[in-house]
Amino acid sequence: MKNYDVIVIGSGAGAIISDEAAAQGLKTALIDKGPLIGGTCLNWGCIPSKMLIYTADRIVEIEEGKKLGIEAEIKNVDFKSIMERMRKSRQESQVHMREGIKQSRNLDFYEGEGYFVGDYLLEVNGEKLKGERIFIASGSRPFIPPIRGSEKVDYLTNESVLELEEKPDSLTIIGGGYIAVEFGHFFTAMGTEVAILEMADRLVLSEEPEISALLGNELSKRMRVHTNALVEEVKQSEHDVVVIAKDTNSGKRREFAAQRIMMAVGRRSNADILKVESTGVETDKKGFVKVNEYLETNRRGIFAIGDANGQQMFRHMANREAEIVAQNAFYGTNIKVDYSAVPHAVYSHPQVASVGMTEVQAREGHDVLIGRMKYFDIAKGEAMMEKEGFAKAIVEKGSNRILGFHIIGPYAPELIQEVVNAMTSGGGMEELEQGIHIHPALSELVQYTINSLEDS
Repeated sequence: MKNYDVIVIGSGAGAIISDEAAAQGLKTALIDKGPLIGGTCLNWGCIPSKMLIYTADRIVEIEEGKKLGIEAEIKNVDFKSIMERMRKSRQESQVHMREGIKQSRNLDFYEGEGYFVGDYLLEVNGEKLKGERIFIASGSRPFIPPIRGSEKVDYLTNESVLELEEKPDSLTIIGGGYIAVEFGHFFTAMGTEVAILEMADRLVLSEEPEISALLGNELSKRMRVHTNALVEEVKQSEHDVVVIAKDTNSGKRREFAAQRIMMAVGRRSNADILKVESTGVETDKKGFVKVNEYLETNRRGIFAIGDANGQQMFRHMANREAEIVAQNAFYGTNIKVDYSAVPHAVYSHPQVASVGMTEVQAREGHDVLIGRMKYFDIAKGEAMMEKEGFAKAIVEKGSNRILGFHIIGPYAPELIQEVVNAMTSGGGMEELEQGIHIHPALSELVQYTINSLEDS
């Protein structure tokens, strides 16, 4: 058995912790199951998917050029080279990360599936490791719902889809969250016939209802979008995979046939693979590791960050959590995690970005003012002929504190950052009003939305 000052499980955001521990001279072990190291974002999530989606964005922009008086023809979309470029970038990142690990002092790297076998005790590749402090950064994996027949068909996930060599002629996506709409956008742009089946009454449920509605309307112009569609069974036919779904309103059943199907109904924590119960760590009913406001579990000295705890499943927040626990563990600080201004984006077409509360959440404990502004109502938006996209602000009445901000339209992920900065620095709308905005620029959308506040 080997004893360590620090054991980190997971080399995504967890690498921030292991690097800091090793730099402090602590004997550190980093465990990752491999074969791809660096976590979900680098290998199966944000980075590779956005490399694909960027090409889809360019295709759709060309197709939408007609509204500006431009007629252009896309002669060819080289699906194979698009996929190979993504995989090559991923492989280069692997080489870079592994070289960095080799050069780290005070760091032992274990490539294998680790799991707890006792109190503060892990086993990996038949070797037992004991840690004084343990950081669980084990990430998540696709959640596969118990659909009848799913074990008999070759379905895709957001991970396996990245290994495709040939473009499917048709694709049915089960689920309507951000993974579903992003890959729906990508494959439709590639020329695949796409159908999205969502059991709820709208797509991307975590977004504002009016944003979900507009996103659904816009996507429906390019693909088939079916809400209130509860998938009951999948089965392989001679040439296609058939999905049988029930309309939750009418009770009628309908069949959807496609060359391939994709499961995109959410993520689940990898805590079960780690057997965290063997060291007494508690999980919630969904399997995510329970943590306090310092990201510590019920066992002293054992922490959980990122997707493992399920608080905010975004790499940018996992990085922040890693920085906080490293500061607290290695420098004696007592920093609490603040989730009030965590932004996120959906790289569909149109794009979506949000930060803070929805209107429904805000009204539960606050008197609020609501501001709305369309892209087309600012000069740059009119120049772009962007008639549908809009922004929505939710501000606390009296204090003028920004509680939430939501955007759907071009460059939404970039536009939201100004609001995030204001919420983080003080939370008041004065931070947005005092800055001079370039005219004409899309950033005026944020300013005009704040200026449109009214009781609602």
